[in-house]
Amino acid sequence: MLLSINLNKIALLRNSRGSNYPNLESFALKALDMGAEGITLHPRPDHRHATSNDVINLSKIVKDYGAEFNIEGNPFEEKTGDYLGFTELIKICEPTQATLVPDTLDQITSDHGWTSGSHDQNLIGTIKLLKSYANRVSLFIDPTTEGVDYAHSMGADSIELYTENYAKTFKKIDSSSLIETYKKTIIFAKSLGLRVNAGHDLNLENLPALKKLNLIDEVSIGHAIIVDALNYGFEDTIKRYIQITKG
Repeated sequence: MLLSINLNKIALLRNSRGSNYPNLESFALKALDMGAEGITLHPRPDHRHATSNDVINLSKIVKDYGAEFNIEGNPFEEKTGDYLGFTELIKICEPTQATLVPDTLDQITSDHGWTSGSHDQNLIGTIKLLKSYANRVSLFIDPTTEGVDYAHSMGADSIELYTENYAKTFKKIDSSSLIETYKKTIIFAKSLGLRVNAGHDLNLENLPALKKLNLIDEVSIGHAIIVDALNYGFEDTIKRYIQITKG
């Protein structure tokens, strides 16, 4: 299981003071030096955390390091103000992975996966275009076989399973049935040749149970890592997550 560190919250903290402190590049390199395999950024048009320049700068740094760079965002977000537009950023950066999420601008964070709608043909065309620039294109979906079918029909190479429901219910109820649902969904996805990622609210407590499935290719974690870093320090926190993903 690969570990990609989402640095949006570092960017958010930096932006709150209007300077370059904390420095995004230094934290990216720290995470990679500690053993993380990739870095994720999810720029939004309002640049409330990661900016277009952050994406461009980190893309080069991470690729020069030899690690994976993942850009998340709504593929239909066009240039507005200083935001260059999602497709344009993919063209400029040529990332390892482009993860497409159906976010709207007023969402605090991603809270649902893609489903069929009037955007289907546009999404198919966009995925085809992005494949010319990114090594793979991943769709953020709810953990259902219907979601997997949809991602496959759109032409995605990979899926990212939305794990908030799992994370919220972990330890509150017996999560074994929910984990079994994830297992069946992942096995179905792999039968269609899809790579499987997972992310959203995963942390040191709930990640090990998913790791035990030995089926997930990559997890992207940001918020929990920054929260844990308040207790353990950033480098020690990365070590703790790597112990799980490599265990």
